[in-house]
Amino acid sequence: MSALLKVIKLMLLEKKDISIAIFLGFIAGISSVGLFAASGYLISKAALTPPFYALIILTSTVKLLGFVKAGAKYGERLYSHRATFTILSNLRVAFFEKLEPLVPHIFHKYRSGDLLGRVVGDVESLQNFFLRVFYPPIVLLLVFISTIFFTSFYSLTIAVILLVGFLLTSIVIPALFSLRQMKINGRVRQERGDLSTEITELMYGFRDLKLFQQLQTKEDQLLFQSESYINEQKRENINKVYSQSFNGFITFIVSWFVLAAGAYLVANGTLEGIFLAMLVMISLTVFEPAAPMAVFPIYMQESRDASTRLYDVVDDPDIQVNQTEITVEKLLDTAPEILFDDIRFTYRGDWRTTIPNLSFKIPAGSKTAIVGASGSGKSTVLQLILKMQQVQAGNIFLNKHDVSTVSGPAIWKQAKVVLQENHFFYGTIRENLLLADPELDDEIMKVVLGKVKLGQFSLDDHVSENGENFSGGEKQRLAIARALLKKGHLWVLDEPTSSLDAQTEQTIYDHVLAQAEKDTLILVSHRLKGLEKMDQIIVMDHGQIIESGPYQKLIQQKGYLYQMKTLEESLL
Repeated sequence: MSALLKVIKLMLLEKKDISIAIFLGFIAGISSVGLFAASGYLISKAALTPPFYALIILTSTVKLLGFVKAGAKYGERLYSHRATFTILSNLRVAFFEKLEPLVPHIFHKYRSGDLLGRVVGDVESLQNFFLRVFYPPIVLLLVFISTIFFTSFYSLTIAVILLVGFLLTSIVIPALFSLRQMKINGRVRQERGDLSTEITELMYGFRDLKLFQQLQTKEDQLLFQSESYINEQKRENINKVYSQSFNGFITFIVSWFVLAAGAYLVANGTLEGIFLAMLVMISLTVFEPAAPMAVFPIYMQESRDASTRLYDVVDDPDIQVNQTEITVEKLLDTAPEILFDDIRFTYRGDWRTTIPNLSFKIPAGSKTAIVGASGSGKSTVLQLILKMQQVQAGNIFLNKHDVSTVSGPAIWKQAKVVLQENHFFYGTIRENLLLADPELDDEIMKVVLGKVKLGQFSLDDHVSENGENFSGGEKQRLAIARALLKKGHLWVLDEPTSSLDAQTEQTIYDHVLAQAEKDTLILVSHRLKGLEKMDQIIVMDHGQIIESGPYQKLIQQKGYLYQMKTLEESLL
């Protein structure tokens, strides 16, 4: 199914509003034709001094048609725009539902700025699909068929002229202008995506660009990209204006042909002169619904490009995840047991295998530390447990359940997570802590802030975007506070205290271990101090376990952990 057909399928969910809008659009169009036709006939009839009652009837008809046109036009705009906004809402929701399972895999291929451009710009472009692509041709066809049928009773010649005009303004001319627009639209979409990417990178990399004195260079690139985008937009709009202007010119030519042909027919006696003004007025009015057809192919191509760019992302085979039937929607509210059975994992697009083969067991309620050099796969193990990544081979079991059959929310409900990079939302400390549990009491939050040595802060203190007004250590402690406040029996800690001093680190670990006494805890750390409190230590290197067991046993073996410990102590 093409991307545009998928958009149409979503659009037809609002078939009630669409049907009403089309019906009212037809009534507005045909009443407008009738209004001008009656006006033309009234002018001709009045010149022949008819009975007074005849003029009253014609005048009343004209007024009635005017009211009908105004009312139908208002209703058509109301229902068509309501349908459009609802369609856009459905499209955004459907796109997000498809996009969400692809995170974080999607960032291995698409940049965040490009995704932002598609989610915002391309979805907004599709608002023109119903209003200017799907809906106008239907109304125009209904109005023209009715008008030509009516006109044929008076003159087949004029009916044929109107039909030719319909074909020119609705098919031939738009098709000619669309050929050039097809090339322009592709460049506009591409330039917009590139501009969004440049803006995003400038904002996120602003500090580093200043430090490396490359800010001006990046700003120049952004301005160049902006100018390029503006120029493409100008070309797009100029082509639209030319198309509309030329289409309008043709409609007037058709009206002149109707006038000339009508005058000739009247002179030959094949058409009563009283109907000439009526037919000319019809020709001037019937092309009003044809005006949107001047830009129909342009918006059609724009909608096709926008829908293709959207669905290219969510249907990209390179970032798809294997869909396994979810059979477990809720886990037991107890400390889980975790088992890795012959796991193999490689990041998408990466040339190296991150985890070639891995098997280990974490008993329920145990405390496990995973250590090793950078790049050894420690953080990857945590992502696999949290179902943030998907294995290529092997199985991960959580309480005897294959993780692939357990829903993500069921795992995350039990997990108390602190990652290397934790996001903080713009707002207050209270709002960021309430992510753990919206029903938390202020006093409880204050107590936990004291445990992580952030007691000097108020719950109402401001938090900038991503916590930029906090130090690295403060952000880590705030993340640990969220974990302490969250319910669950699985602790997943990835370098949670790497920015803290030894004394603060020890105090916080004491609180964490006390609270996690009966929970399953997994700690990834480069520091080896305090690991003697762990039930088992897993030492990894290049995605494989090179030794594992209790702390004292590994130290006595004088293997890799012993060497790391000796080196760490020599540096302190």
